[in-house]
Amino acid sequence: MTTAPGITQWIPLPYGYLREFLRDPLSYQLRARERFGDVFRSRIGMLVHFLYHPDHVRHVLYDHQKNYPRGWHYRLLRSLLGNGLVASEGDFWRRQRRLAQPAFQRQRLVAYARVMVEATSTMVARWESTPVAGVGLDIGAEMARLTLAIAGLTLFSHDPSKDADVIGQTFGILASYLERRFNHPFTSLPAWVPTVQNRQMKQAAQTLNGVVLNLIRDRRRAGKDHGDLLSMLMQARDEETGEAMTEEQVCSEALTFLVAGHETTSTALTWTWFLLCSHPAIRRGLRDEIRCVVGDRLPNVEDVPHLVATRMAIEESMRLYPPIWALAREAAQEDEIAGYRIPARSTVIVSPFVTHRHPEFWERPEVFKPDRFTPERVAQRPKGAYFPFLGGPHQCIGNEFAMLEMCLIVAMILQRFDVELLPNQEIRPKAALTLRPSAPVHVVLKRGLASHP
Repeated sequence: MTTAPGITQWIPLPYGYLREFLRDPLSYQLRARERFGDVFRSRIGMLVHFLYHPDHVRHVLYDHQKNYPRGWHYRLLRSLLGNGLVASEGDFWRRQRRLAQPAFQRQRLVAYARVMVEATSTMVARWESTPVAGVGLDIGAEMARLTLAIAGLTLFSHDPSKDADVIGQTFGILASYLERRFNHPFTSLPAWVPTVQNRQMKQAAQTLNGVVLNLIRDRRRAGKDHGDLLSMLMQARDEETGEAMTEEQVCSEALTFLVAGHETTSTALTWTWFLLCSHPAIRRGLRDEIRCVVGDRLPNVEDVPHLVATRMAIEESMRLYPPIWALAREAAQEDEIAGYRIPARSTVIVSPFVTHRHPEFWERPEVFKPDRFTPERVAQRPKGAYFPFLGGPHQCIGNEFAMLEMCLIVAMILQRFDVELLPNQEIRPKAALTLRPSAPVHVVLKRGLASHP
């Protein structure tokens, strides 16, 4: 085994290589792959190997995933939101996954789809009743509000998207804190230091946990099945032991679904609108498809398999701008990848953002081409070349929920409006908690169903 090529900066202060990384981690990694290849070794205070080839993704997330448990990012999540599916490992994770899986089965998705359509109808009706058509609209803010409403309604039968709602307020504080800690680990003080930000974070986490625990206890006292995710989690029983989740476990999973589902889905939708607005011919094709499949009625879960072009556009959007732009794992034991030594207890990072642009697997990778996702082309691509929902045993449990939600939302908006970008906007990807646009994406809505020949 040999040492991978890369760079070293022993003192993790914000200058030199670390400054470059903090300023723009996306461009930094793209340049590193071009310079060093598919395995890039970085020692800036800590040893990290960046892995960009689909074979490496399969190695870490699929074939040897037991040797690569989640790293410090997930321990931070665990301290704030509890030991939910995103943060847990081992036998406990497997048990929780078994208990939560029925909540995402086909028959449940049908009920969730009705909630998605109702919430989107409310938003579209608000747009139609106020003078938004023809004027600039912050589509990212609208998608964040909508997906938070859908997450709350499917989880708790409660809409937390209103500004005065305690869940919405505390969620915003936690999201901002996690973004700072994840992207500036060397310049952030540990969570136990009583800074103003750390105190606000702990208070927000306690408040959010308290609200959800009270909902759980109220449900137990009432004994009523609301048909939402919270009821599913409370009723779940382990097939082997017959045990249910504790209140704390139900709370952790509910908060995990709220945070992970809302943030990533709204980000993916915002990028989808940016790309569709930038490509009128593709957008017109989607409107024609929606007109043929749905017409002017409300869509339902049965329509989604027929919205082929719509789904491909969303998938291509998540190729170019995957909401989870990188993820970290820690090597439990020494390993070898592509002939390079991976020391025990060191960090490895795989990046959907970089791998989705690998020129060996994606022709003209910077171009928005939804037809990359025809069934024939998908079948030809190696596993690990595309992983916006991560991969392996820890693949996102809500991936079909998210795709259903995005397809319905895109279809319902294009059913009523054509959507165009306001001119003179400079939008770039920004590596935040998720891969967000660098500035608000302002669009113009034009009324009317597509009617192209």
